[in-house]
Amino acid sequence: MALTYPDDLKYLDSHEYIRLEGDLATIGITTYALNQLGEIVFIDLLEVGATLEKDQSFGTIESVKAVETLYTPVTGTVVERNDQIVESPEDLADDPYGAGWLLKVRVDNPSELDDALSAEKYRQMVEGE
Repeated sequence: MALTYPDDLKYLDSHEYIRLEGDLATIGITTYALNQLGEIVFIDLLEVGATLEKDQSFGTIESVKAVETLYTPVTGTVVERNDQIVESPEDLADDPYGAGWLLKVRVDNPSELDDALSAEKYRQMVEGE
């Protein structure tokens, strides 16, 4: 899978991304993370209504290689989860920045994203520049 870094996203060094639109955040994992993990076989996510604290786990993702913890970049409440991806985790790699999102969260404090990485900074981090 080709590495891509959409400019409209913010990134965490743990390889989650976030797209903030008003006070609604869409959270997923990057193409880099998917390349490292390989074939995804299972995803476990928090339920709608769950409250999150920044840097707290919101689930796990399991591949044929490893099980990784997913971390939230913001404090807020889960308003939607992508049950289609939970049911068919192998589809995540088809469109990780679009249909492959994981959670949508109503954000309590958007300024928590001030320390998130830009697309260029994240690219430099994962490509070792």
